[in-house]
Amino acid sequence: MAKKEKAKKAKGSSAIDKFLNIVERLGNTLPHPATLFAGFAALVVVLSWVASLTDMEVIHPGTGDTVVPFNLISAEGLDMILSKMVTNFTGFAPLGTVLVALLGIGIAEGSGLIGSVLRMVVLSSPKKMLTFVIVFSGVISNTASEVGYVLLVPLAAVIFLAAGRHPFGGLAAAFAGVSGGYSANLLLGTIDPLLAGLSEEAARIIDPDYTVNPAANYYFMFVSTFLIAGLGTWATEKLVMPRLGEYTGTEKPEEIHKLTREEKKGMLYALIASLLFTAFILWGLIPSDGFLRNPINGSILRSPFMSGIVAFIFLGAGIAGIAYGIGAKTIKNDEDVMRGMAKSMETLGSYIVLVFFAAQFVAYFNWTNLGLIFAIKGAALLQSVELGSIPLMLGFVVVAAIINLVMGSASAKWAIMAPVFIPMFMLLGYSPEFTQIAYRVGDSVTNIISPMMSYFALIVAFMQRYDPKAGIGTIVSTMLPYSVVFFIGWCIMLIIWILLGLPIGPDAPLDYIPAE
Repeated sequence: MAKKEKAKKAKGSSAIDKFLNIVERLGNTLPHPATLFAGFAALVVVLSWVASLTDMEVIHPGTGDTVVPFNLISAEGLDMILSKMVTNFTGFAPLGTVLVALLGIGIAEGSGLIGSVLRMVVLSSPKKMLTFVIVFSGVISNTASEVGYVLLVPLAAVIFLAAGRHPFGGLAAAFAGVSGGYSANLLLGTIDPLLAGLSEEAARIIDPDYTVNPAANYYFMFVSTFLIAGLGTWATEKLVMPRLGEYTGTEKPEEIHKLTREEKKGMLYALIASLLFTAFILWGLIPSDGFLRNPINGSILRSPFMSGIVAFIFLGAGIAGIAYGIGAKTIKNDEDVMRGMAKSMETLGSYIVLVFFAAQFVAYFNWTNLGLIFAIKGAALLQSVELGSIPLMLGFVVVAAIINLVMGSASAKWAIMAPVFIPMFMLLGYSPEFTQIAYRVGDSVTNIISPMMSYFALIVAFMQRYDPKAGIGTIVSTMLPYSVVFFIGWCIMLIIWILLGLPIGPDAPLDYIPAE
């Protein structure tokens, strides 16, 4: 009883807490997330019909084509809804990623490997550094973002609970690093060359010979890694954890005790197996003609390694889990392996139901062109406002952040926005590389509060493990402080970068100087 009173007191002790409590209550009055997505899908169908009755149209800035709303209440629309219902679901990007990765993780968890690793982390890490390590790990993991969402986010919740802290705090810290820090990293990811290619095409509207290299944002990303890790740690400890209070749910923490002799032997076996697996990967990556590199140009980007990262998660976790189980004698035969895989699937029932409706909603929204029309009109509105260069750049960040709430794909949004904003900022004297990083900042800060973000449904499922009543309001109210803190911190960093005139990356200056 005393714990509950203490938790309630923590949740209402300041004006910020009271505001977030209101956000949570309002959000949680909404129906079940699956029902909500079903309602959104139905609403999109109706809106597509209403929009088709108007003269609403825009010109796509990249192709010059006229974009008009597509009416789903039509013979063609009905055919798409019925014929593509299954493929909308089975083709929903996060679904296969989650299922395949969790099969391997299920082996590692069932064998006891993950539990042993957690105890080692909790016992060896200073409590004050735990949050920073989790946020920093989240930022690094977004090079291959699926790893962070599928593995680190639930793992961080378990680690926090094992350390005697509210599991939502660990989950939020990891989610903030993985998704909110999407444009910060020490390494390049697959999104870098994709965005650079779109920026280059847009820049050639002004300068036909302009090139944008994939590492164009690297300096800014590098510094941002430590900025986001620090801000995420501060937001967790000063804003999120005090509001959460003590955990009073039924989920029991992993027991913290020293490893037994068998467990140490299992850890040794898992380490040896992991090192051999890592050596195999390096064998395919280090040579310039390695079998895991891109066979055309030898690059690691867009290579079999990067495209098969989920398979490597499955194999790596499975191999380490089996090795641990043999050493610790928790796996005696193949049935134990299959049992661990099956158990990991048992926890995904509600997630699969939710994904079915979320996939239909996302598909309908894309078909209607409503998101595309909204994005183009919003970009045009900002372009028409006569502001100074710094306020205009910050306004651009805001527009990117708002559009991110209704369009999930970073590359799709940039394909629309780059042909408008890159030429505009080039004429103001700023390089395409700088405009690209400003877009990436806006695109990142609202990822963690956007239901359109592909892995949002998965985060709902993770939260419901610790609180069955948790819903969209719980997530938004928990993550909103991170969005605000990241937005303020990153905007200050952008302003400093402008004032100091620092380069954005290798061969990527802040300023654009037209060729003579």
